[in-house]
Amino acid sequence: MRKFFTSLFAFILSGLAGGLVAQQFAVMTGAAEEYIVVFAATVLVVIAVTIVFFAVQFFAEPVRAVDRSLWWLLAVYGLALLALAGWTFSVPAENRATASDLSIVAGLILPGVATIIVQWLFVRWRLQRSAAAFGRGGASA
Repeated sequence: MRKFFTSLFAFILSGLAGGLVAQQFAVMTGAAEEYIVVFAATVLVVIAVTIVFFAVQFFAEPVRAVDRSLWWLLAVYGLALLALAGWTFSVPAENRATASDLSIVAGLILPGVATIIVQWLFVRWRLQRSAAAFGRGGASA
């Protein structure tokens, strides 16, 4: 039950963090209706990252697994967004709206990274707190 509530609270916290980063970035760039894509993608990233961090809590060495999953998630997320940025620049120059496209790409990057890092921080913090040991804590007589 502890793992479930850890994932639930991490979901809520990372959703708030990702949403706040996306909202602040939208205000800073003067975004319009097309920024709805960024908010929808932020929700999808929060759900996917929550599932990954929930699953790794059941591994034999959960702290190490959470650390590894952080780097794998950041790498996969970074490669996907690097491909998206490359696709943005592959459009012919006369059809390109680079400023608005890059603000959306940056709006996809920053909230996602914030979501992954907040999830990792919270889950790792909860995993390091061990349950209270009863008795002599494994000490021999």
